[in-house]
Amino acid sequence: MQELHDAPLAPLTTFRLGGPAHRLITATTDDEVIAAVREADDTGTPLLLIGGGSNLVIGDKGFAGTALVIATKGYALDGTRLELAAGEVWTDAVARTVEAGLAGIECLAGIPGSAGATPIQNVGAYGQEVASTVTEVVAYDRRTRETVTVPNAECAFSYRHSRFKGEPERYVVLRVRFELEDADGLSGPVKYAETARTLGVEPGDRVPLADARETVLKLRAGKGMVLDPEDHDTWSAGSFFTNPILTDAQFAAFHARARERLGDGVTPPAYAAGDGHTKTSAAWLIDKAGFTKGYGTGPARISTKHTLALTNRGAATTEDLLALAREVVTGVREAFGITLVNEPVTVGVSL
Repeated sequence: MQELHDAPLAPLTTFRLGGPAHRLITATTDDEVIAAVREADDTGTPLLLIGGGSNLVIGDKGFAGTALVIATKGYALDGTRLELAAGEVWTDAVARTVEAGLAGIECLAGIPGSAGATPIQNVGAYGQEVASTVTEVVAYDRRTRETVTVPNAECAFSYRHSRFKGEPERYVVLRVRFELEDADGLSGPVKYAETARTLGVEPGDRVPLADARETVLKLRAGKGMVLDPEDHDTWSAGSFFTNPILTDAQFAAFHARARERLGDGVTPPAYAAGDGHTKTSAAWLIDKAGFTKGYGTGPARISTKHTLALTNRGAATTEDLLALAREVVTGVREAFGITLVNEPVTVGVSL
């Protein structure tokens, strides 16, 4: 294992923000990961797990403990069964499955971060979620001090949530197993309307896998959601807020406030989200509350390409970012009565 002290954490995050860690360890095998976690637990040392750093907001004071970078490697494909080590670069793994002619995660192309983070957040985009293809998650259980295999049915997957996210101090994901689909080189059914429209097909149709992946990459790039060190619109955590899921009563109240604020002809976005619940668009809320693309005058601003991304324009601090996030949350709440929830994990800070 590589070990450093007073090591900067900002370069390890896509925001490029945050102070140093008292101690930084990089583990390249599962055994090294487990050993580092056990040492931290045995000594009562605070532990921060870092994968691709695409979902982290670290405070300017840094982390007074051990930061553990999970840099394990492993891509194993057996027929339609795929196993990924937690440290594998997710978007590279997606590209390899497409090259192998297997469907199931092709619309998750371009998502930054590591494979181990995908079940934690139940990563999803453009009509796909990993919950639909994950069969098992191999994790180290810090409570029992054992390596456990958690089947899909016990992962408690829901929108951008899982058992692992619900108990962040308990599980360390080591490996993720998937069951993909051999559809003779075709994608899964295209579910997302924007993707179908761009591809020139109807929702539910299948297209060549490479076409699906390239279309998603193009759509994401147009929104600043594909990492580019030269583009400050990608110095972000992607979507900073989750899409609110409202009860029928909450949605009715929201709809009334939207009509009052914007006029009777306005119809807020609404998507079925299970019995008695409706999901609406955080990006729509932010925009209609007055926070348009490029909003802000300081070093942290809303992306010029997508209202759901908060960005570091190159000289921001974490406090700059949080000030902008709080302004957005307050503005949306005052306009529509909905409190947005941040998607990235905050370390040493909070909204």
